[in-house]
Amino acid sequence: MDALDAPAFTLRQLSFLVCAADEGTVAGAAARLRVSPSAVSDALSELERSLGTRLAVRRPARGMTLTSSGTEVVARARTLLAASRELEGSLRGAPGELVGPIAIGCYPTLAPTILPPLLERFGSQHPRVSLEVVEATHDRLEHRLESGELDVAFTYDTLVRGQPRRATLFELIAHVVVAADDPVAAQERVRLADLAERDLVLLDAPPSTQHTLSLFAAAGVAPRVRHRVQSAEAVRALVGRGLGYGVLVQRPAVPVSFEGRPLAIREIEPAVPPVGVEVVWPAGSEPTERTAELIRFARAQRWAVATGAAA
Repeated sequence: MDALDAPAFTLRQLSFLVCAADEGTVAGAAARLRVSPSAVSDALSELERSLGTRLAVRRPARGMTLTSSGTEVVARARTLLAASRELEGSLRGAPGELVGPIAIGCYPTLAPTILPPLLERFGSQHPRVSLEVVEATHDRLEHRLESGELDVAFTYDTLVRGQPRRATLFELIAHVVVAADDPVAAQERVRLADLAERDLVLLDAPPSTQHTLSLFAAAGVAPRVRHRVQSAEAVRALVGRGLGYGVLVQRPAVPVSFEGRPLAIREIEPAVPPVGVEVVWPAGSEPTERTAELIRFARAQRWAVATGAAA
């Protein structure tokens, strides 16, 4: 038999057998289980047919006596029933208590913004919920949502195609980042056209690549890309060393590079369209109660757009 083949008998039948063995009579088991004696008797008969052996001798006047096979089945049934109750308990808590896993997908550049409040605040409010995090590119997030591997995902708008359910949490606006001693740092706002002849450190990771280049295209200029890197931290590190300027969406709470070099963040003029950050979940089925609560939690957060962190 394949390990995934379901047995012919049910846990309900096993529980009826164990109860009948404990009570000593079919009638006693029926009273304890609050079912009819015929329901217990039928369950025991079906169990015997499924297992192909007699489990008990049932005598209306003298009660029920287990056979040797019945004694073995009852002992093993107790283990199975205890394991099933443990499984149920791991996914179902007391009234009002959320229990069980939530598989959370997150686009990598959003992880520093989204994950800390989720893991800390939601986690502390619901300690029996296991938050399992997967950082992945948008195509993998899309596939895992469709396949059911993920319960919910956090990503930029328009990244996940199809018709999943989604809600916008907050919006971010692209900015220019330069070294603190760069002449551009003296300006309150920066025009992209004025940067066209300077070296750009490009965050070359979809969708950031396309978004940044689209901003320059809308301004009617083409940037001079000197370096291409795949993380915002790498952009800030190179900018901090004076190797160019960057255009980013995510903003650190403290404007310094990974090496501790001071940076300056300047708004783009004229203003560019904001980028939405969304929570997305599958449309094919209703989310579990715990996932629905996580979605409500995320939508209720006061996200501080200026710093890219939760207030």
